[in-house]
Amino acid sequence: MAKKVIGNLKLRIPAGRATAGPPVGSTLGQWGLNMMDFINPFNDATKDMMGKDVIVHIQVFEDRTFTWKSLGQPVDDMIRTAIGIKKGSPKPHTDKVGTITRAQLEEIAKEKMDQLNAIDLEGAVKVIAGTARSMGVEVKD
Repeated sequence: MAKKVIGNLKLRIPAGRATAGPPVGSTLGQWGLNMMDFINPFNDATKDMMGKDVIVHIQVFEDRTFTWKSLGQPVDDMIRTAIGIKKGSPKPHTDKVGTITRAQLEEIAKEKMDQLNAIDLEGAVKVIAGTARSMGVEVKD
């Protein structure tokens, strides 16, 4: 019989730099988990992505064990890096902060394809383009 899941956690952690302090330590401590069982494997697995934030999903089971999965860099961070801006627009429909090309969208979509709700690359590009538009970034063909 499968273990009963008692919690699903989502964290945004700097790659290769997880510590016992917040947000990791305080979140895992609330669930009674041994944080070093997460921190060391996470830092080893993400050391090649240093300097970037990583989204992590942690599933906590009834017997205080857990599994975790790294989803990589968030799409908004990838868009900002691709076009070289610091942040999105506070008024995305009126104030545009940059332009992204179809080729850049495809590159991001290929990298995130397994995590998007899309059947093919074209659908994934549309999802990424929607995120870019919501940030105040113009999409050029």
